[in-house]
Amino acid sequence: MVEEINNNIDESRWYILHTYSGHEDKVMTNLTQRVENLDLSKTIHEVLVPSEEKIEIKDGERQVVNKKMYAGYLLVKMIMTDDSWFAVRNTPGVTGFVSAEDETDRRPKPVPLESHEVERIMSRMNSGTPSVSVGLTQGDSVKILDGPFAEFMGTVDVVNKERGKVTVHVSFFGRETPLELDFLQVEKA
Repeated sequence: MVEEINNNIDESRWYILHTYSGHEDKVMTNLTQRVENLDLSKTIHEVLVPSEEKIEIKDGERQVVNKKMYAGYLLVKMIMTDDSWFAVRNTPGVTGFVSAEDETDRRPKPVPLESHEVERIMSRMNSGTPSVSVGLTQGDSVKILDGPFAEFMGTVDVVNKERGKVTVHVSFFGRETPLELDFLQVEKA
């Protein structure tokens, strides 16, 4: 199955678990309770659902929401032993580890994340500044809701998520005029 490794915390690695989309938080709770009940805290160190804060615009208002970065996946930091593998793999809701086929015995083996991959995920989670989540792309038709061009229809040219702005081309006096507007000032037509 999985070879036994020394119980040294320096040897713990991050692994990706697959679960049913929308069940990530419940599986994290189940796994955390399982670690406590089976006294596996020396081999299973951390379980998390990668998520980040995003700004969504709903009904004309900005709302900060916590969005899962990878639907259907969790991260677990653990030392891979037979006991830890069995406990994680048999947790309700876990469908398996992200794994690759072993060349020698042709069985799938869990593949740990590389340190740079973990750093990238953690930095996204800990960025501190929520990113704007808006469903606008270049070429979309939009209706302007606010300002001197309210009720005008236009076409999205540029979406600047960092600044929360969108450039819209509107037909004004027979010619195309670019307008830079806030995300809150437009809605998809």
